Formats: sequence, C-alpha cells, structure tokens
Amino acid sequence: MKFEHKVDFAVLVSVKNANPNGDPLNGNRPRTDYEGYGEISDVCVKRKLRNRMQDLGQSIFVQSDDRCDDGKISLSDRAKEDFAKIKSQDEFAQKACEKWLDVRSFGQVFAFKNFGCASVGVRGPVSLHQAVSIDPVETISMQITKSVSGERKNESERGSDTMGMKHFVKFGLYEIKGSINVQLAEKTGFSAEDAAIIKECLRTMFLNDASAARPDGSMEVIRLYWWEHDCKEGQYSTAKVHRLLKVGLKEGVSAPSSAEDYDITLDELPNLSCEVIEGI
Repeated sequence: MKFEHKVDFAVLVSVKNANPNGDPLNGNRPRTDYEGYGEISDVCVKRKLRNRMQDLGQSIFVQSDDRCDDGKISLSDRAKEDFAKIKSQDEFAQKACEKWLDVRSFGQVFAFKNFGCASVGVRGPVSLHQAVSIDPVETISMQITKSVSGERKNESERGSDTMGMKHFVKFGLYEIKGSINVQLAEKTGFSAEDAAIIKECLRTMFLNDASAARPDGSMEVIRLYWWEHDCKEGQYSTAKVHRLLKVGLKEGVSAPSSAEDYDITLDELPNLSCEVIEGI
C-alpha cells in the first residue's frame, strides 16, 4: 500500500543509571551539551531502529558487525554482488531501495571503488532529530577495576588489575522527534507497511539492546506519539505539531528520578488526531 499521508512522531525515553550514547571524544561519557542537557545522536537512534528491523526479519544494508546476518564484512561487499555492474544511478538507487528497508527509510550514500556507478545518493523519507533531555542530567563517574590478565608468564603469577572508568546518567527523560515525508517516500518506494514497521521499531526500540553500559530495563520507551495528517504535505508544519507535546516537572519536584515526576500534556490542532502508544 502506498504511503500517502505525512506523519510526525515523538518518543519519550526514560534513562536511569545507563549511558544512552557515549561520546568517544570525551572518554565515552554520556553526551551532553554545554548547558548540561543530555543528548542521543540521530545516528545512535537509527542504529537501534535498524537492529529492530533485523529482529523483525527485514533486510538491512547498514549492519553492525555483531549482528551481521549475511557474512559480508563491509558495505562494499554487501553491495558488490548485485550492484557492482550497474551503470545507471537511477537503476542503482531503485534496486537498493527495493532490497533494503533502511535505505528506502533513511537514505544512503553509495560510494565504492570499482563500481559501475562512482557515487549514488538516496534521500530517505524518515528524518530524525537528535534526542535531547527535558532537563539537565547528572552524570555519575565510577572507577572500576577490570581483572583480566592480558599476559602472564606462569600460572602462579598474579595478573595485574586494570583500572578504568564507567560513566552513566543518573536519570533523564529524553524526547526523540521525527517525521516521514510523502514526496521522498514516493521516490524510494517507502510504503504504508514500512511506516507500520517504523512505528513498531520506535515502540520497542530497546528490545535486545542490553549491554554493560545499558543494563536491561535501564532504558525505556515511555510513550510514542504518532500524528498522521490527511494529505501529502501535511495540514501543519512539523515544528508546530511537535510543539503540541509539552513536558515539564511537576510542582515541587526539583530533582526528577522517574517519568512520574513530569507533567505530560498534549495539545490539539483542528482536524489532526494523534495516536498515543504506550511503550512495552
């Protein structure tokens, strides 16, 4: 089924004692801006959505090494078998969109040596903002020891412990915003069924995502807001729609420790309905 109605969406995500997105340029501390607000990059969010697409049986082009399901060791290898000899950029883009859900959703730049097409760019209809916390977050740093012996001369020798640091957000409520553009969906072949998959991936974003930095249950989708317009262009601008969701601390709360410490309200615009979906 064709995707014919513009969609805007927002997701509220709770983070407790977890590192939602480490900054490699800052010792892998949780990302924050200069005012202390927590951030999760759009690339990080897309990685989680791609992982969920794979869990749902979809074919994905940009796979992480630990989730590789086709034995290909690079993006070039993954594209080489079916696309190396294609010389038409339009044909290349069309076939790539037909094959991989993440390409027809988020877009992709294909620039590989020894391919018939030197460079092919695909603009995807699903756009995502970086997630930002509602209030400044407190980052905790904990010194740890890693008792792993890299080298030992004999069995009786005691291995030396390695000192390290672990960083996490004590608590933060983050908002992810995004939209799906009909005009770009028509170009990539993104369908209404694909939109339903995106919705489910957003709702279940943190399934199978546990790690030492993000223990199971430390990150949770609180609620997904899904606005579907009645036309291609949208009845209202995306910015105006996103402003309908208002989140603020409850009276008397200065240091939030859970999503229950926030008042969450949803305003309305004429003839625009919102589907509110609870997280799992």
